[in-house]
Amino acid sequence: MARVYGSRKRILVTGGAGFLGSHLCDRLLAEGHEVLCVDNLFTGAKRNVEHLHSNPRFEFLRHDVTFPLFVEVDEIYNLACPASPIHYQYDPVQTTKTSVIGAINMLGLAKRLRCRIFQASTSEVYGDPTEHPQTEAYWGNVNPIGTRSCYDEGKRCAETLFFDYHRQHGIDVKVARIFNTYGPRMHPADGRVVSNFIVQALDGRPITIYGNGSQTRSFCYVDDLIEGFIRLMGTEAGFPGPVNIGNPVEFTIRELAELVIEKTGAKSPLVEEPLPSDDPKQRQPDIRVAREKLGWEPKVPLSQGLDATIAYFASLDR
Repeated sequence: MARVYGSRKRILVTGGAGFLGSHLCDRLLAEGHEVLCVDNLFTGAKRNVEHLHSNPRFEFLRHDVTFPLFVEVDEIYNLACPASPIHYQYDPVQTTKTSVIGAINMLGLAKRLRCRIFQASTSEVYGDPTEHPQTEAYWGNVNPIGTRSCYDEGKRCAETLFFDYHRQHGIDVKVARIFNTYGPRMHPADGRVVSNFIVQALDGRPITIYGNGSQTRSFCYVDDLIEGFIRLMGTEAGFPGPVNIGNPVEFTIRELAELVIEKTGAKSPLVEEPLPSDDPKQRQPDIRVAREKLGWEPKVPLSQGLDATIAYFASLDR
């Protein structure tokens, strides 16, 4: 059985040196918990957590979740998986293994410890949606054999495993479907639209728009997202989710590019390139479940979040 000493918990965060994972580690430590940060550093970076090494309640372990992990913890946040197209398409077989075998290993650990486990799923389970905005009841429109399938279908299979472990073994699971998120510690070469635009603008290069820029996304600042994680993890045992966590305010890609140019003072022209395969045309979360069950909705507007994100990228030696 997992052990709990007072209100302090020992919490495992897989993918803890990544963009989202490092912010989650920050938050859990700030709340007084012990954190075991596990990462194989494929897309995570030591610099994301180097400020935590002096904290006696923080521990880092380099490990790949496709191999079993034998530790003693009270809760598990499973965030391990490359999440940007450039990174997850680099080794698609490993991406699928990370989602599926990683889920099996972490669920097996949760089963042994009888502890609560959180799955960082994704809006990509909806594919190129025919329903707009996307509710949790929507089953999606996903290509199972495309170049993005390693991630999309890997995450869908992981959700299946989480709910089957919940039904078959009584594991207390929490599943969050993450929509586009941005903020400090994004990888500058992850190929995501926010980081791409900011880096191109700061470097004075043309800003690349795929298609004509009319496709839409909804951008959630990382602090808001982590708050949603914490609130979901704190819900009653009988509520596994899934829950959409994201910002419902929709922007076109062209609007985002123009805002980045305005905020950086760049003179970068917009250059159109062909749309990637299976790129969703619309992506907007319906967050009624998050509002009702978690009392959560995002607070940071895009303009404010971009200021902090631009400042972060400007501070890097790129």
